[in-house]
Amino acid sequence: MMNVNDTVDNADDDTHTAAERSAAASRSTWISVAVNIALSCVQITVGVLAKSQGLIADGMHSLSDLVADFVVLFASHHGAKQADADHPYGHQRFENAASLVVGTLLLVVGAAMAWSAIGKLAAPETIPLVHAAALAVAALALVAKEILFRYMLKIATRVKSSMLVANAWHARSDAASSLVVGIGIAGNLAGYPLLDPIAALIVGLMIGKMGWGFAWDALHELMDRGVDAQELQAIILTLKETPGVMGVHDVRTRKMGDMIVVDVHIEVDATIPVEAGHDIAVAARRKVMARHRVLSLMTHVDPWRRPDGDHAGLPAATGREDTPS
Repeated sequence: MMNVNDTVDNADDDTHTAAERSAAASRSTWISVAVNIALSCVQITVGVLAKSQGLIADGMHSLSDLVADFVVLFASHHGAKQADADHPYGHQRFENAASLVVGTLLLVVGAAMAWSAIGKLAAPETIPLVHAAALAVAALALVAKEILFRYMLKIATRVKSSMLVANAWHARSDAASSLVVGIGIAGNLAGYPLLDPIAALIVGLMIGKMGWGFAWDALHELMDRGVDAQELQAIILTLKETPGVMGVHDVRTRKMGDMIVVDVHIEVDATIPVEAGHDIAVAARRKVMARHRVLSLMTHVDPWRRPDGDHAGLPAATGREDTPS
């Protein structure tokens, strides 16, 4: 599974305002809502009539997408609010919380599907033969979900939203589950009825694994996880390119939604006036915020090549290495 941060942590992309990202989230998510309403109705109805547990499970997955879509709409609306007295850095972490909710939802839905499928496998004599209409609906769902995934991921990448990436991969999980369900239905029609609940079990495990990945990443970001090494080094390079900055140390980052808060010590010539050092810090701040998705950058000015003793014990400017979920 692709890591969310691999998609959004690209320092060379253009930045977008909270309002632009909220509008993109709203537009793509409402399209997802329409697709999921249609698919879930068709999948569950045909699944019941055609006696396919796999198709019913796939329909429930589409239904869970609807809940995820409304969570995204809620979070994108609140996350776009400006900073206030209670939230001086803004409300961007609504997105992290939403990703946590979406991941938890996927985990619960996947576990429920797997449990139901295991019950069927324990009593194979209760597995009915599936009608061929179920296979056609599974194929339709596969195509629709794959198209929806590609559209949503394109929007998410453009506006750098990990929440939208999570929702897009939720759509891709439906496409993958539809493929598995289609194989299970085809096997049932070919005289192997166990393949339908086996497909439902695989779908449940797939959904659960994806949910765990999203929930785990969101939880870490709510605990102030920093950006990865590549993006951190890009920010440091921008700071060093600022005229007057002689050195950079003690760079610390933390995620605020899909934005970044940065604290940094910059080194300037010790012989220049305080006002000149301040102007260099302001220029460095502006340059970083113009080039990277940085919400706030706090600079501390230190004399170049002169020990100041005020940063001993702080973590070094090294980024984390992302690990697969």
